Amino acid sequence: MKRIYLFAILFLMVNATRSQDIQMTRTGKINFHAGTALEDIDAANNEVTSIINKKTGEIVFNVLVKSFHLRRALMEEHFNENYMESDKYPKSTFNGKIANLSSVPLDKDGTYKITVDGDITIHNVTKKISVPGTITVEGGKISATSEFKLKPEDFNIQIPGIVSNKIAKEVQVVIDCKYEPRS
Repeated sequence: MKRIYLFAILFLMVNATRSQDIQMTRTGKINFHAGTALEDIDAANNEVTSIINKKTGEIVFNVLVKSFHLRRALMEEHFNENYMESDKYPKSTFNGKIANLSSVPLDKDGTYKITVDGDITIHNVTKKISVPGTITVEGGKISATSEFKLKPEDFNIQIPGIVSNKIAKEVQVVIDCKYEPRS
């Protein structure tokens, strides 16, 4: 009986330690700019779910496509129905890891430049990417930002010729997440 009790305490301690390594957000932000001189196309999503594991450097994002909002309802409708086909492909994901984790002390307050390598899936197409970012640790909480470009054509997103001069060939993506320890 003592062995079972000791095992249960040990199990709880190990899991408590593991949960201290995990931070998450359900209110992460992803903005993108896909406009040109002819059309201003900006979208914002403030409902991004993301998890970061301080011990392993793993970072995961889960994004509902319909949670992106554009400034005009018609733009948003075209974005969801014609380009992203969000009923067919409702989520975009990223699974990656901090490449330079050994030089980023995630338990020490400070601001650190990082590179994150991983797989991004958009429109049911998965690509390997490597993106720069910045992690700030303050009071044990992590904030992460990144800015990079993606090409719609790399994800089989078709842009009709009639509007191709209004939509950028490369979309500027900006990520801003403030994580909280998982409890």
